[in-house]
Amino acid sequence: MSTLSVSSSAARQERPSQVELFTYDEQIVRLFVLATIIWGFVGMLVGVIIALQLPFPEANLGEYLTFGRLRPLHTNAVIFAFAGNAIFAAIYYSTQRLCKARMYSDLMSRIHFWGWQAIIVSAAITLPLGMTTSKEYAELEWPIDIAITLVWLVFAFNFFATLRRRRERHMYVALWFYIATIITVAVLHVGNSLALPVSFMKSYPIYAGVQDALVQWWYGHNAVAFFLTTPFLGLMYYFLPKAANRPVFSYRLSIIHFWSLVFIYIWAGPHHLNYTALPEWATTLGMVFSVMLWMPSWGGMINGLFTLRGAWHKLRDSAVLKMFVVGITFYGMSTFEGPLLSVKSVNALSHYTDWTIGHVHSGALGWNGFMTFGMIYWLVPRLWRTRMWSDKMANTHFWIGTIGILLYVLAMYTSGITQGLMWRAFDEAGRLMYPDFMETVVQIKPMYWVRLIGGTLYLGGVILMMINVWKTIKTAPKRLPDPAFAVPKRASAPSDGEQEVATA
Repeated sequence: MSTLSVSSSAARQERPSQVELFTYDEQIVRLFVLATIIWGFVGMLVGVIIALQLPFPEANLGEYLTFGRLRPLHTNAVIFAFAGNAIFAAIYYSTQRLCKARMYSDLMSRIHFWGWQAIIVSAAITLPLGMTTSKEYAELEWPIDIAITLVWLVFAFNFFATLRRRRERHMYVALWFYIATIITVAVLHVGNSLALPVSFMKSYPIYAGVQDALVQWWYGHNAVAFFLTTPFLGLMYYFLPKAANRPVFSYRLSIIHFWSLVFIYIWAGPHHLNYTALPEWATTLGMVFSVMLWMPSWGGMINGLFTLRGAWHKLRDSAVLKMFVVGITFYGMSTFEGPLLSVKSVNALSHYTDWTIGHVHSGALGWNGFMTFGMIYWLVPRLWRTRMWSDKMANTHFWIGTIGILLYVLAMYTSGITQGLMWRAFDEAGRLMYPDFMETVVQIKPMYWVRLIGGTLYLGGVILMMINVWKTIKTAPKRLPDPAFAVPKRASAPSDGEQEVATA
């Protein structure tokens, strides 16, 4: 038996033919949330294994499980499997609500989901086997690259078709961040992946030498910008106000944040090639645009944190808000540190050291990881229509995850600065004080053990989340129908007070 509940008194008086019904596809969001959690565990587990392999070489077990084979598997699993599925969960959930429309095609949504999981599995098979282009964040060979392109096109068409038939005419800023992500990632992926196949799983890029390096880091830096930053900012602008029950601090600032960020970010890639064969003017241009990124990035961080004005007391009891606050704080830290590391005088010390590793992980695990955890803890009770099994366990996850990532990045900062100083140390005669590379390795080995402890704690938090979500799902109702809404056909959108169709 079903009952229809509509908030508008005018709508109640309309004849059935004048009432429009629509639903949201929550099943696809559930699938992406579950995939995020599973791949998060896999990615962090592989990260802990390779963290062990550096101070304890005996952990390199056989040809296919060495650091060199597992490291690209770790980065791809964390970026494209864990963070990627989190992005899609956020986009599918928030886009339907911001547009007041179901996704254009349920079939396309499922093709996107299963296609993306198949791509991840193919990466998990080919990378340990050594089938790789050796290009950072773009290691997958040409057949998988084609599959990524096709799945992304399905996702893009589904998203833009949904925008086209939206009932809410105004496009909230989160949607603009999603648009920038979808368009730019497509351009970056195709541009950097152009290659000449020589066999089924081997190809060579059409670029060569310095040109190949420049295109690669145009892609590499902007993969961070438009896969790990813009969609998560869209996530922040939607889920943080929801969780805090507060409007975004400044909508005008969010618009300035968007347009300045997407314009400046795309030019910053050459700073990865400081002190290489790249022309000096190109690296200087990359450095200048990187320093300019301080303004929009910190504008976004301030906008996020100030959204909590009048709601800071909620952090005592809300693991979701604590996760979001730590995530946004790490966004501010990593986007301050990135431009700093692009400055040539600083880069002379940091380049090729573990400082860069600490910076990358403060962004991926501090910013992306905690924003994902906060979103999951907010979404799961709503998607499965039950209470979170253990708020105490969620808070425990927060604390051990925070301690873990702090140990990790502080260990890598110490290790990286130590490396940089030792490599450039000279004696009175102008000779290197530490000509033997192993002297540096021995000096930083204790920091690798600290990193392993930090990474293990972070993984432990993910395991707690897995248990908590599994226990929560077990208490969920057996039937989880898609939420349905009714509006008068003449209305442009449901009102704020609209209620869902209750199905019994």
